[in-house]
Formats: sequence, C-alpha cells, structure tokens
Amino acid sequence: MKAVVVHGAKDLRVDEVPAAVPEPDGVLVRVVYGGICGSDLHYAADGRNGAYPVEEPLTLGHEVVGVVADVGQSASGAPPIGTRVAIHPAVPCAPAGAAEPTGLHLTPGGTYLGSASTRPHTQGGFAELLPVGVGQLRVLPDNLPLRRAVLAEPLAVALHGLARLGDRVRGARVLVSGAGPIGSLAVTGLNHLGARTVVAADLQEYPLQVAKSVGATEIVRLSDGETCEPGSFDVVVEAAGAAASLASALAAVRPGGAVLQLGMLPGGGVPVPMASLIAKEIALFGSQRFDTELDAAIALLAAEPALDAVVSHEFDLGSTAEAFACAADSSRSAKTILRLSADPDS
Repeated sequence: MKAVVVHGAKDLRVDEVPAAVPEPDGVLVRVVYGGICGSDLHYAADGRNGAYPVEEPLTLGHEVVGVVADVGQSASGAPPIGTRVAIHPAVPCAPAGAAEPTGLHLTPGGTYLGSASTRPHTQGGFAELLPVGVGQLRVLPDNLPLRRAVLAEPLAVALHGLARLGDRVRGARVLVSGAGPIGSLAVTGLNHLGARTVVAADLQEYPLQVAKSVGATEIVRLSDGETCEPGSFDVVVEAAGAAASLASALAAVRPGGAVLQLGMLPGGGVPVPMASLIAKEIALFGSQRFDTELDAAIALLAAEPALDAVVSHEFDLGSTAEAFACAADSSRSAKTILRLSADPDS
C-alpha cells in the first residue's frame, strides 16, 4: 500500500509500505481523506516538530476519516465493515459519548498518530489502510459527508480550547487573531457558544474571507494597516501561533478579560511583553489537543454545511508535493486535504 512518509528535512516521499492488517482486537480503516496540519508541514520542511526530530521514517497525518475495511477476530463492539468513521488520533483517548472531561489527553507517554514524540515513532494516517483500536472510532452520521468530516480533529481542538474559557464566551465580544483553519473553526465554535460578536484578524485576505463565510461578524486586514482598538475585546483567541500575535492579543483584551493560546507557539523563549497580564489582570489559558470534544465536533460539522468552505483544496496521493506546498501558503489556501482512496459519498 502507499503512504506519505517523511525521511528527514525536505525529504517527503510517497512510499510503498507493507499492507496493514488489523490487530486481533482492533479494526482496519480504509483512509479516504487526510487533512494536512501545521505539524505535518513542520515535519516535511524541517524534519522535526518542535522538540521532536524525525529519527526514522514517519508516516504523517492525524486528521483522518475513512471506512471500516476489516475487523480483528477478537474485536468487541466494532462497527460493521463499510461504516464511515472519524478516527481519534490519541491512545489513550476518551470513550465515545463521554460526558465529563477525562484528562487523558494530558497523560504522559500517550501516543498520537503521525508523531515523532515516541520511540519508535507513532505512524500516522496518510496511508491507504490504517489499523486502529475500536475505541478510537467515531461513527459518522449519515448527513455528514467524509470530505467535511475530515475537519473533525481540528474542530475538536478548537472546541476544547474554547471550553477552557468556561462561561466567558457567551455574550462576549471576541477577537480571533489568525484566521487559518483552526482560527476559522474557532469562529464557528464561538458563534455556537453564544458570542455576541466575533472579529477575525489576519495578514492574508484569503483566510479572512473563509472566516467571514463561516460566521465572522467583522474582519481586520492587518496587512492594510487596520488595527484592533486596545482593550476592546472581552476575549481574544490567539490562533496564529506567533509571538507578535500573542502580544497583540494582550493589548486588545480589556482589563479583566481572557486570552486563549490556541495556536502552537515556537519552542524556547517567546519575546512577549507580559506586564499587561498583571496590570490588566488578564486570564491566560493554554490548550493541548482535545479530550472529549470529538463527538461534539462531529455533531457541529453535521449541523453546519457552511464549514465546507474551510476545505479549500483537495489533492490525490500522486500530487502530495503540490498538496504540501499549497497547505504551506496561507495566501491561497485554508485546509488542504489529501484523498487517499475513493470517496463512497461521491
């Protein structure tokens, strides 16, 4: 079978790898779509993601959906072959339908699809076939096409971060700093949670138009010199993963407001003026992946066809290099996806 494998910095290949089989108590999924994430781009360009270098060939991808292709002989509770599913990329992970937070996403030593954080590395889902545990599957509703469902993992990340804010969102004026895929998904999540106004700010026009199409009330074109009035937002969601954006967030939030650090900041020291955190009594929240929110993300995707706009480009495996180049260019793309096998919805 074919898989998208990174061998080192600027060494991304579509390799022929041994065909996967399910574990006796697991399932095999025929992967249909995979979304290219920022971590995939870092592995492909730099041979590492933050503190985690690629030390062996690594199949990328953790935002994947597909169809159950085979079931292990001792698997219990597995959906039938042919069932359309999203995949929770973490082990351990919260069970489907979990009502209360589990904290499993913070478990030391846990694994995540397509990650070099473990030795051996945890191989990812940009492959034609992917073996996973039964507990990682989420059956998709009939009215949710796979092409939109591929947004389930990043939307779950956004919803988990917003949940960290508690009751601060309802009725609030909110700024989303960075209108890329995670920022645009946060816009939808904020509206769903009852924000009064959602403003999206970015340097690029393309992501701003995507954010507007999924519910941003206003947009701020930073490259045109437009700015956000200091102290004018109850909540700011930093979704760009840039030190300058965090500094702007601390300036834009009102005294007593809250900032959610949703974007992944670079490792090491980050030069951000933190005095306002004290002077304005700002509540600063971090957010790591997600816990129980995958089910809520799937339900929201089924209810919001407008989220189709977040998927801007689709490439087949033969055009993987072009797909990664497109995903890396925020001036012309939002979420870029790979089609790894035939879509039964088409």
